[in-house]
This record gives sequence, structure tokens and C-alpha cells, in this order.
Amino acid sequence: MAKKILIIEDEESLRKILGERLKEEGYDVAVSKDGKEGLAKALNWHPDLMLVDIVMPVMDGVEMIKELQKDRWGKEAKILLLTNLSDPVKMAKITSELNESMSVYDYLVKSDWDLAKIAEKIKKKLDD
Repeated sequence: MAKKILIIEDEESLRKILGERLKEEGYDVAVSKDGKEGLAKALNWHPDLMLVDIVMPVMDGVEMIKELQKDRWGKEAKILLLTNLSDPVKMAKITSELNESMSVYDYLVKSDWDLAKIAEKIKKKLDD
């Protein structure tokens, strides 16, 4: 059975290109355009991994993850953050704040994306 990945990203082009690449890698992929929609989909679908943008309309990624943590399943969810922030100090602050109640976090800087490396990082995260 294919591993399930949920992409929560407000930029349509990024959702599309990531979704297509991950489907080519053999994953079952679903997408959401904002944190509120993503939260509902995550709680219903229970993906093996979520790629969550930090800055989104309706509900941002940090707020979505905090809401997810209120759910028993959500506390154990594996998440990779998607961000435009390349400042490691700011990202360390965000991830440490979220890691207080969840154990698995890492992040991908959108400007540094290489689809092959993303697929490799996802595979590694799913194998943890």
C-alpha cells in the first residue's frame, strides 16, 4: 500500500509540481490550499507525512499544526515545514516552539528546492 502524503500549500504551482513528482515516486498524494482545509483533511485521512507551508491564508501552518496537536493521532504526525524563510535562527525558533509537543520536524526552504532532493528527504522521513 502506498504511503500517503498531504501537501498543504497556498501556491497552486507548488502544490501541482510537488504533487506530480510525489505521485511519480509512488505515493498517494492529496493537497489542500490553506491550513483550515489541510487540518480537516489531515484529521480525516491520517497521512503518513504532511508538507505544511508556514505562511498561508485562512489559517497559517503554525496555527494548523497547533490545532493538529490537540488530536491524539495528530500528536504523532510527521511533518516537513515548507517556508520562504531562509533564516536558520527564525526557523529554529518556529520549530522549537512546535517541537515542545511534537517530536518530528524539519523544513524545506522553497528557494532551495531540488525535486530529487525533496523526494529523497521525504523518503528518509517516512523511513524514520
